[in-house]
Amino acid sequence: MAHVSVPEADALLDKQFDVLDHGFVRLIDYMGSDESIVQAARVSYGKGTKKVSEDRGLIRYLMRHKHTTPFEMVELKFHVKLPIFVARQWIRHRTANVNEYSGRYSVMKEEFYLPPADALQYQSTVNKQGGEDGAVIPDALADSFREHAESTQKALYEKYSHFVDEGLARELARINLPLSLYTEWYWKIDLHNLFHFLRLRLDPHAQKEIRAYAEVMADITRTVCPMAYEAFEDYSLNAQYFSGPELAIIRPLLESFSGSVEELVERGLSKREAREFLSKLEAVRKLDSE
Repeated sequence: MAHVSVPEADALLDKQFDVLDHGFVRLIDYMGSDESIVQAARVSYGKGTKKVSEDRGLIRYLMRHKHTTPFEMVELKFHVKLPIFVARQWIRHRTANVNEYSGRYSVMKEEFYLPPADALQYQSTVNKQGGEDGAVIPDALADSFREHAESTQKALYEKYSHFVDEGLARELARINLPLSLYTEWYWKIDLHNLFHFLRLRLDPHAQKEIRAYAEVMADITRTVCPMAYEAFEDYSLNAQYFSGPELAIIRPLLESFSGSVEELVERGLSKREAREFLSKLEAVRKLDSE
């Protein structure tokens, strides 16, 4: 099969999308598209179908039933510039190939993230990892923090530069630079694991700064694989999953539901999705009887 090219994605190559005050995301390269996903799936399914509508149905089936390997046939490579504290959250996703700017070999640039006043939050009282949405930070506190951050960043970089100029090894001169300093990396990942990253980092509870990067990358991913991204939105990003005890609570609420396949198709499901939906409801109804 010839190399797959998506004209809309080709137009994004090397285009810089600014994020935060000094950061950016660039799509450096991609391999594969929606077509690559269905091609990989049909190695298992046989020759299969060729129509676009049937390709979409197959991709949605794969996503719905968590057949993940065909999505791994697509890869995207990004060039990202981001604050170090964001990078340290990001690197927890250990399913990508990463090559980061080295402060051992190169002089770090004087670029720091300074959060705008409206991005500052109080610590959440219920979420130990995050801030409290909606609580207004007084101007005096916001100004004090920003002034402290900016002056500290400047002073630490001046000391760093001084020691570099004095000949101290760069790998040691850098160690007091703050987490607000910007770094850069190339980040290459397959589509399945990219969807996992986006599901977590597009969540409203994700830290605002990393969410800003995820939103840009989501738009790029949607351009490379529009049908796969649509399925990701429907079956993962905008979906909810229930535990066994939660389903037991829901079960009585479903007793009166008597929808038909035809009715569900009118509401936007395919016939296969409608049958699967009714099968799920029947399984929930039987929870207490088994």
